[in-house]
Amino acid sequence: MSRISQPLVVVVALVVLACSPTSTDDVTLHTLNVGTVSELQEYFRYTGEDVPLISGHRGGTYRLYPENCIETMEYVLAHTPATFEIDPRLTKDSVIVLMHDATLDRTTNGTGKLSDYTLDEVKKLRLKDHEGNLTDFQIPTLDEVIAWSKGKTVVILDIKDVPFAMTAAKIREHGAEAHVMVTVRNAEQAKFYYDDNPAIMFEAWIRSKQALSEYEDAGIPWNQIMAYVGPRINEETLELAAMLHERGAMAMIGAAPSYDKLDSAERTEAYQKVISSGFDVIESDYPIEVANAIRPLLPRVSAKQKFFTSAEGE
Repeated sequence: MSRISQPLVVVVALVVLACSPTSTDDVTLHTLNVGTVSELQEYFRYTGEDVPLISGHRGGTYRLYPENCIETMEYVLAHTPATFEIDPRLTKDSVIVLMHDATLDRTTNGTGKLSDYTLDEVKKLRLKDHEGNLTDFQIPTLDEVIAWSKGKTVVILDIKDVPFAMTAAKIREHGAEAHVMVTVRNAEQAKFYYDDNPAIMFEAWIRSKQALSEYEDAGIPWNQIMAYVGPRINEETLELAAMLHERGAMAMIGAAPSYDKLDSAERTEAYQKVISSGFDVIESDYPIEVANAIRPLLPRVSAKQKFFTSAEGE
């Protein structure tokens, strides 16, 4: 798949990363114009002439902008359109909030298990960034994130301790099938959601040919799958990407455990290689850096341009 090395300004702006949080109240965000289930399916449909897509791992991670935080996702959207993979967990009183770890110590000024705290107690805590700096930002509830994200972006719910039935009910409660996706690790999990709600879109783990066949055997439509194939470019992930493309599905590399660990210059080269090698989506702790790195690889013209709104209003 070729990429035309012309900037698609409507998608990504060249930015300088800020070192301290700034308000986005007066900033026009880069939004995704995805308002229906069919539009979400089209957004992730592989055509061979697509805009490379970016997903913020745990919502993104920057200095004074913590992971799994609404303000961090807004900060990212002030610079580039993106989707966001986030981590739902349950409080003591069974409210779904965003938290990657089962414990509070790493990412908040609290201690111990999240499941030992009620929502009222959780809301008294404050989030830390990846360097341990305390911020003024709160742990958001999933209800707050679903409401915030509508009309702005798409959020992808990873698997933690929330029962699948509870996740499915929450999506249905909000009528959020057009902007909330679920992560599934295997075809059996996808089948549960699909049987419950055939409108749900999946970020599906497809890391082998056998797994790909299992999704097909389970009857999961390919137009409802965006596939995570692994953290690195290698012979197997390249082969899986080609097989997915034949079925009209996009292939994603998750850079958080791999290329995100490189120094800045090496990261830029690695992100570019992911796209030039034929993968369609990069999930990263540093979505703004990914946007800047892949800017020269954006196609001049793509049918997918209609899904992006520039912060400059172009």
